[in-house]
Amino acid sequence: MIDLVIDQRRKDLGGFEVGRVLPYAKRRMIGPFIFFDHMGPAQFQAGFGREVDVRPHPHIGLSTLSYLFEGEMTHRDSVGVTQPIRPGEVNWMTAGSGITHSERFETLREKGGRMNGIQTWIALPVEDEEMAPSFDHYSPDVLPTHEEKGLWARLIAGQAFGAASPVKTHSPMFYVHWHLSAGAQAQLPAEYPERAAYVAQGMVEVDGRQFHEGQMLVFEPGQPVLFTAIGDAIVMLLGGEPIGPRLIEWNFVSSSKDRLEQAKADWRAGRMKLPDADDQEFIPLPEPPPEPSPL
Repeated sequence: MIDLVIDQRRKDLGGFEVGRVLPYAKRRMIGPFIFFDHMGPAQFQAGFGREVDVRPHPHIGLSTLSYLFEGEMTHRDSVGVTQPIRPGEVNWMTAGSGITHSERFETLREKGGRMNGIQTWIALPVEDEEMAPSFDHYSPDVLPTHEEKGLWARLIAGQAFGAASPVKTHSPMFYVHWHLSAGAQAQLPAEYPERAAYVAQGMVEVDGRQFHEGQMLVFEPGQPVLFTAIGDAIVMLLGGEPIGPRLIEWNFVSSSKDRLEQAKADWRAGRMKLPDADDQEFIPLPEPPPEPSPL
């Protein structure tokens, strides 16, 4: 039933830690999901430094999906959008042929507080990789929810459990937020060929084994999966139809190595427009690692 367990790897992004889950050496993608970061959880005191902000940077070939449990951040992009995101809301940005954006923490800097959320990247189908960039924001009240016997569920994107999210996706997928009360049980159906579950808080039991916060369970196809909460737990369900292999380098995703090289050259040369409301700084392209010394 469980094909693989992936433990998050903690990474410091400059004053702010994330738990990186995807991509992983033994499993690059789950359906169209190619990147999965758990932002925080972290407690910030008012007045923290600007080094925590994510300065303008580029993307191609993917959609980003930002979803918060706690906190607030402000998105600014090169198609002219400025949009705060708060708990339960969905920021869906499609990079396509190229977009730049920043993520700033002005409200947290002013007031202090906790930050806890998930950012994931969804690779676009080959035929959509060069589509026009766009941005969409969705409030919690338009997302399908369900409650029963200690389970609260929200369908963030895609289709699952007989429901469909209004979030505009580009390939068959699902992304679900579960909150399970202690002792509650819930089942993930065998609806998609690629499925996974990330324990964002607490502990759950699956197939007679217990799993804790920061672990992603990747499931074999064809069987439903029963979860039992060991205390209160938050679980994120994700997956979908595979869309074929993808290359990922820095913030770029593509089915073509040449396209990745072009994106790198464009960013290095300043040919990608910065966000209209945040164009005074940017993250430079990382230097390639040095060649190994000869023996």
